[in-house]
Amino acid sequence: MLEVSQIAKQYPAPGGSLSILSGISFTLRRGDAAAIMGPSGAGKSTLLYILGGLEQPTSGSVALDGRDPYALSEKQLAVFRNEAIGFIFQDHCLLPQCSVLENVLVPALVSNDGAAAVTRARELLQQVGLGHRLDHRPSELSGGEKQRVALARALIRKPLLLLCDEPTGNLDQASADVVAALLLDLHRQQETILIVVTHSAELAARFPVRYELRNANLHSAGA
Repeated sequence: MLEVSQIAKQYPAPGGSLSILSGISFTLRRGDAAAIMGPSGAGKSTLLYILGGLEQPTSGSVALDGRDPYALSEKQLAVFRNEAIGFIFQDHCLLPQCSVLENVLVPALVSNDGAAAVTRARELLQQVGLGHRLDHRPSELSGGEKQRVALARALIRKPLLLLCDEPTGNLDQASADVVAALLLDLHRQQETILIVVTHSAELAARFPVRYELRNANLHSAGA
């Protein structure tokens, strides 16, 4: 379960503080999928980074599976993120010198999964339609294919929480549709908690839970 309570985020600004998020509260359970929309600069990415343990809130709390990431030491937090949270960004962030298979295995390097991790990586790549591209480099892939590799990489450790920041933002419509379908399908199979922030009304419409972030507050956008 993801429990978010009264999250606020302010940044110093001339003449006082700038409020980006104010009183953000919601709860999602395993298997839930939510989309968060809002204009540029509304704080969508900031909220995502707070949920993922990448940026501490000014006030409020986050609990994932009963654990507060901001109560952990820096080392403990890094381990927690690696084990419990998967990230997909607008830019796929693949390592250009590594093969497709090696890119997917990067989050598993700190574990002792060994052959089991390789087997899972191969299975995930097969599921996203890239089982025949294991030895290719990112430069040999299309934008949609790179994002499918990023999806497989995000799921390699079987995270409880999957966070996606504009995962289809750099893709043409056909590629975006493929990535969105795969994202939701794998989410259902693995029963993650899935949160996507997006400008795309088409992508958001695929989600059973929808929010809109505006004026520093989160509002339900209906089902």
